[in-house]
Amino acid sequence: MGLGGCIILIAVGAILTFATDWEMRGVNLDLVGVIFMVVGLIGVATFGSIARRRRVVMPPATPIVEDRPHHHPRDGYDDGYGV
Repeated sequence: MGLGGCIILIAVGAILTFATDWEMRGVNLDLVGVIFMVVGLIGVATFGSIARRRRVVMPPATPIVEDRPHHHPRDGYDDGYGV
């Protein structure tokens, strides 16, 4: 189950717990909604920890050569406009 499925579980659980007043014999919908929310939160936490472990930083294949900035004295007339 991905992150989207976990978020859907949380949303469905919140709807069942807080937004409905249905009565079903033998089923407590408030408890079912709380269970859905808890399972969704556990899924989000698990997904986050797995995604954090999958991030692998690969070194660049080619060496990076940094150019040093050239230092030019500024006299106020050579600012790049019109020259």
